[in-house]
Amino acid sequence: MAMFDRKRQPPSRTAEALRLESVSKVYGTGDGAVTALDDVSLRLPAGSFTAVMGPSGSGKSTLLQCAAGLDRPDSGRILVDGAEMGGSSEAALTKFRRERIGFIFQQYNLLPTLTVEENTALPLRLAGRRTDPERIRAVLTQVGLGRRLGHLPDQLSGGQRQRVAIARALVTRPGVIFADEPTGALDTRSARDVLALLRETVQVHGSTVVLVTHDPVAASYADRVLFLADGRLAGHLAAPTAEAVAERMTRLGDRVAERHADDFPLMEV
Repeated sequence: MAMFDRKRQPPSRTAEALRLESVSKVYGTGDGAVTALDDVSLRLPAGSFTAVMGPSGSGKSTLLQCAAGLDRPDSGRILVDGAEMGGSSEAALTKFRRERIGFIFQQYNLLPTLTVEENTALPLRLAGRRTDPERIRAVLTQVGLGRRLGHLPDQLSGGQRQRVAIARALVTRPGVIFADEPTGALDTRSARDVLALLRETVQVHGSTVVLVTHDPVAASYADRVLFLADGRLAGHLAAPTAEAVAERMTRLGDRVAERHADDFPLMEV
């Protein structure tokens, strides 16, 4: 695996990469309303690798979508790299995302007609920023794709496509990179390579990564794991191992099931 250029200094950043202050999000109205996030507050330091986990319906996907500017919370504040996410228009929110946020998705989201190099440069072009061919090629070399610049996505393996997605997220030097189940479509070996690369971007490149996952092994690559349940923070685990994460998730799932059983007791017939 290619290592990042240690001579290249990370961009100047604030000490706090991401902050959520009393963030809430409700879908629906009346009796059908579902509280996806319930007064969530958290702070993540720059240069950290955080995994977010929780049972199905816990709010982890909504947390990522709101924190990444893909959805708007109903209340609360979100700050990325010291700047508050806001703006009354979708254009303002789009500009904020392009300047401060990187994305890595499960299905890569690469354009099939663009080469590896062109896909990597796309965020810069969309933001109207100057594209530096040397910078783009350096990032692709750092993720192990220096000899694949002219290849199209369908000429790459799944793991290589996800490496392109990582390079695309890195090239704009974002304040935070959000990764949504980035290994869900990969085989075990490719998944481990991608997770190791994400950890390397934090340790060597100074990036801040927030990983949403259901996989305890994937979460074990992070510095710490945040747990959600019923839209609320339900604890954290530092220096996680796969076994410790799995045990915590089992206990959390049991508690959630017990609470729901109390809310909806079985009826005798």
